[in-house]
Amino acid sequence: MDMRGYQRYREQSLDTMTQGELLLLVYDELVKRLTQAELALSKEDYPVFEESVERAIRIIHYLDDTLDRQYDIGRQLARLYEYFCYELSRVKAGRNKTELERVKKMAGELRASFRTAEKQSNQR
Repeated sequence: MDMRGYQRYREQSLDTMTQGELLLLVYDELVKRLTQAELALSKEDYPVFEESVERAIRIIHYLDDTLDRQYDIGRQLARLYEYFCYELSRVKAGRNKTELERVKKMAGELRASFRTAEKQSNQR
């Protein structure tokens, strides 16, 4: 398989996505990493668990860096992202499955909210 063709296809796909679609892609990756962490924790595969949590934290930092804090929603999301990072740091240190599930659920709900907003904006 020609990987250059695949790479060009991926780049073109990313170039044609709306901001909302790109945001959903980032949230999908966040939920995926949290799911990986959850599975790794249940299998007691701690290196994969820690890397998955660390990657989720990096994704949240990226989301935080892209916020426009001049708007109230941006400031509220910044506080939520700070909370996520704090909880995930605790999850990583204590291997706390309950807190991991809670953060994953909240991230999934946030992703669903953004997905609904993206669909509504496309209908206009």
